Amino acid sequence: MTAGATPAGHLDRVRLAEGTIIYRAAGPADSILPPVVFVHGLLVDNQIWNGLADVLATRGIRSYAPVWPLGSHVVAMNAHADLTPRGLAAIINAFLAAMCLNDVTLVGSDTGGALCQFTIDTDHRRIGRLVFTNCDAFDRFPPEQFTGLIRVGSHPCLLKPLLAALQPTAIRHSGRGYGLMFAGRPDPAVTLSWILPGFRDHAIRRDAAKLMRAMRPADLLDVATRLGAFAKPVDVVWGDADECFPLSIGQRLADAFPQGKLTPVAGGRTFISMEFPEQVADVISNAHD
Repeated sequence: MTAGATPAGHLDRVRLAEGTIIYRAAGPADSILPPVVFVHGLLVDNQIWNGLADVLATRGIRSYAPVWPLGSHVVAMNAHADLTPRGLAAIINAFLAAMCLNDVTLVGSDTGGALCQFTIDTDHRRIGRLVFTNCDAFDRFPPEQFTGLIRVGSHPCLLKPLLAALQPTAIRHSGRGYGLMFAGRPDPAVTLSWILPGFRDHAIRRDAAKLMRAMRPADLLDVATRLGAFAKPVDVVWGDADECFPLSIGQRLADAFPQGKLTPVAGGRTFISMEFPEQVADVISNAHD
């Protein structure tokens, strides 16, 4: 292990005004390279970044993978917490401030990519670079394949039976569930771990429903009109086999930024950070050169 590196799997926590955020740090604590902070999507957690964070650590890059309060977290936020997209953008910035992070490379996936867009539209002083993997953008918030799930999930009382229905592996990994977002076969233990927190805890369901109720395509489209104001480097690393987020969306997102660049990943779907960590790490590492 590199001197000063954080042991793999070690979790820390930071207390913010809206509640506690658990995170995994990886890579040398004394790295002089810009830090990386990951933002995952709905009904997943920071496990989608484990392999990528480990690759970056071998390249001397320090990264932080928080578990954001998006339905797979295990510590509920305060009851009053604002978990709308704007509220979550404020929480992301509050995390960066609490960790004293600057010149951050902010990496977003799935719903997390949309939250990164809201974050830079709110305050990007601590952010030096953006990296998007397959994610919500423009009026795809959420993608049409999951509009029904979001509609049901916006009601906490309906979210529990929905999560119960997803517990059988065959259903959870079907084309109506996580199977749509993987190029290969997902790990059943990992995907089950994404379902259980919300199934078991009403407060977790309450948190997730707050965001689901506030996901409006018009709001993300409005943010898109100002993406050109972010003049810092932007890399878009996009799996080209994604039914939820086709490559044309990635190209459009890259074109929205003055310094946007698209890197396609052949055969990749939504969770390319899990299945193609080396390719994503190459883009992030090149950004640090």
